[in-house]
Amino acid sequence: MKTSTQIQLIASALILLFLITAISKLTDFGLFKGQMYKQTLPHEFATFLIWTLPCIELLVSGLLFFERTRWYGLLASAFLMVLFTGYVALVLFGFFSHVPCACGGVIKELGWKMHLVFNIFFLLLSFLGIYMVHRGRRIVGKQL
Repeated sequence: MKTSTQIQLIASALILLFLITAISKLTDFGLFKGQMYKQTLPHEFATFLIWTLPCIELLVSGLLFFERTRWYGLLASAFLMVLFTGYVALVLFGFFSHVPCACGGVIKELGWKMHLVFNIFFLLLSFLGIYMVHRGRRIVGKQL
């Protein structure tokens, strides 16, 4: 399979992830808002995330969709997945005084451990996409 096809598949998987999560937040906004306030975040930060997180997920999906902006989409995807994975890991390792609900659109049926595995998979996928695009740019640069 060609590298460009592999990168498109990676981007497609990430687009699907971020679109589904953003749409699930927006379609049941009241539930999402309630879930965010149950997390172990300061109220003001949770309020900020309630309004920005779905927009950021949609923006990242858009960046991943177009080849010209895919590199930035992959970087943003990796950044988000590092944050999400880090948060889940902190919950699992007992960093917070209480364990909040493991709620979230796509993976609401998963417990915290499976949530971590799920996030690590998409984090590694983001890193693989970054590596492949970077490697492709180096190869093209040498050919010029």
